[in-house]
Amino acid sequence: MDVDWNSSGDLSRIIAFEIHLGLNFLMQDDNLERMLMAVPEHSAFGTIPVLDLEIGVWAGTEQQAKLDINSNNINNSQILVAGASGSGKTNLLMTIMHQFRSIAADTRYPVNFLLFDYKDEYSATANSSWLNLLDVSRSCILNPVEKPLPFNPFKDFTNRPINEINLYSSEMASCLCALSRVSISANMSDRLSRAIVEAYRKTHQKPITFAMMLEEYRLLSDDSQGDSITSVLNQLVTNNLFSAEDKADLLGNSYIIKLGTFPQDGPLAKAIVYFMMSKLNNIYELTPPQDKTEERVQIRHFSIIDEAHHMLRFDNRPLRRLIVEGRNKGMSIILATQNMAEFKSEYFDFYANAEYPLIMRQQTIDDKVLKDLFGVNGRDFQELKEAVAALQKGELIIKNQTALQMGFGKRWKKILVNRLV
Repeated sequence: MDVDWNSSGDLSRIIAFEIHLGLNFLMQDDNLERMLMAVPEHSAFGTIPVLDLEIGVWAGTEQQAKLDINSNNINNSQILVAGASGSGKTNLLMTIMHQFRSIAADTRYPVNFLLFDYKDEYSATANSSWLNLLDVSRSCILNPVEKPLPFNPFKDFTNRPINEINLYSSEMASCLCALSRVSISANMSDRLSRAIVEAYRKTHQKPITFAMMLEEYRLLSDDSQGDSITSVLNQLVTNNLFSAEDKADLLGNSYIIKLGTFPQDGPLAKAIVYFMMSKLNNIYELTPPQDKTEERVQIRHFSIIDEAHHMLRFDNRPLRRLIVEGRNKGMSIILATQNMAEFKSEYFDFYANAEYPLIMRQQTIDDKVLKDLFGVNGRDFQELKEAVAALQKGELIIKNQTALQMGFGKRWKKILVNRLV
């Protein structure tokens, strides 16, 4: 036929006809079942994919620079990115995500993600092409201002010992105080913990809500005007950030949470990230161990937190637990922040628990971090410091694992990151 391929009407009729033919075929005999159960021959569909992420080229060469994410030769798959504004962090994060999404997409082992979009870059309509690179649609964008996030962030303690609820309530109470940076008394903290326990008692140990927590706290409080804890809980209840029950599969799908409406260092943005990390902890406890072969381990999920310094300045137990324990279930973290010193605090050494610290252009260079991270002193340290100071947009410094293991040679290498966005 002489088809005008520029005619939208002709194209629509042809596509509709082909869909009709396909429908008729699938409805015959057991064709639909056979198609769904088929594993393509000579494909990697049923095997754990090789997640060697090509993020750029080694400086001075044309050789691809790769991050080995899931071989048995590495300790973990955690990634840290430190770079000042304008250093190319966003492009690097997109390159990493695009790589693991595209490599694993057509296998039994897709790698999903949860991304916290502090600056509304990924959720912006103008950047919809970014979603294509991540193999997702705009339906993955969750805006808690418009609709509660489809998850209950609290743990289910059905048929669990009561002492677990007591420990959990103390942790939650400490968290709420840290998120709001309020000054509270020991009595207030204890009262909040008891309110959480009482809320769980009334649900018969099923997940609670912030509204229930607030109601129980008010019943235990002597202050009719309310206090700082009441104020924080009121904000969480009023903004209705979370659903009362789970309505989506957090581990089995990818999501971008739009946070640009909230102040980055405010209690609401921090509460969303904190409780979503807590939710992932609850999920991995019930998730079977990752699949393994002699060469590779399964990676299920990455949580990506840009502007991560807001979540590193207090004792963030869910984040720590996810990094240390979640790796055995194939759950990993990518943290990005402006200053490399943010990754080490009195609460946790994120550098020591990350396979790949990636250093981009810095506003200020922390000598101690460089010495600790790369194990350098004297002339080697000065050379490394000069190299970090000279980094341009889209360039990064990474540890040279071979030199570190052998004890000689340059302990760092430079990568020119691929330009994706």
